[in-house]
Amino acid sequence: MTKLALFGAGGKMGMRLGANLAKTSEFETLHVEVSDEGRARVKEAYGVDCVDVDVALDGADVIVLAVPDTHIGKVAAAIVDKIKSGAMLVCLDGAAPFAGHLPERADITYFVSHPCHPPIWNDETEMEAKRDYFGGIAAKQGIVNTLVQGPEEDYVLGEKVGRAIYAPVARSHRVTLKQFALLEPGLSETVNGSLMKVLRMAMDEVVRKGVSYDCARDFLLGHMNIMGAVMFDEHKGVFSDAANKAIEFGIPVLMKDDWLRCFDDDEIAASVDRIT
Repeated sequence: MTKLALFGAGGKMGMRLGANLAKTSEFETLHVEVSDEGRARVKEAYGVDCVDVDVALDGADVIVLAVPDTHIGKVAAAIVDKIKSGAMLVCLDGAAPFAGHLPERADITYFVSHPCHPPIWNDETEMEAKRDYFGGIAAKQGIVNTLVQGPEEDYVLGEKVGRAIYAPVARSHRVTLKQFALLEPGLSETVNGSLMKVLRMAMDEVVRKGVSYDCARDFLLGHMNIMGAVMFDEHKGVFSDAANKAIEFGIPVLMKDDWLRCFDDDEIAASVDRIT
């Protein structure tokens, strides 16, 4: 089996990934966790003890860093000299690699694998899958992968790791590191997250003006469903003339004329710097 060292094994993401790795026979997983609480969680969940860094890295083929973006640079720098030549270090997000926080070492592979999360429109029928909003438990999701550095043939191994830790996976997408940064933080957080926050603020304002919470929520989520389905090619339909007119006049009120600059290189770089 491929020997895999999971750093941050007792944290939120580490526990998610560890649960899926425990289901596969493709990887021999060694868990690394610094906190006593995290070590206890790993022991309770899998019945195994966490190991010291040196034990985990001895002969490890893959090292997965399930640690916060702000810690990746420090953790990678602390272990890079102990990683065997030809091994792969996997990050769960492209921010730290994009910001240049990974130490220089030409003879190891750097790889990024990140979940898309289960889509709004899907064919899930089991309740566990329908309620798996984050993914990695029962609902199918896409993943996005980037071979940051290393031989082309290593992409296959990196994708295999991604499919294992984020299972069940419906589709796997390959992007460049720059494209990853456009997706996150650009598209998913800067734009989507901000607009989702605005939608919640708008709903709260309607409630403040007298509409009940349940009514406003039902009305907004229902319209998000059908309007989103039309806008994102899930359903062939058209908006009413009234809706199109409201959108035409609403966008200039809500959005600055130059809002697409959030995808400019300098804006993406600044956003990544803030994250890391």
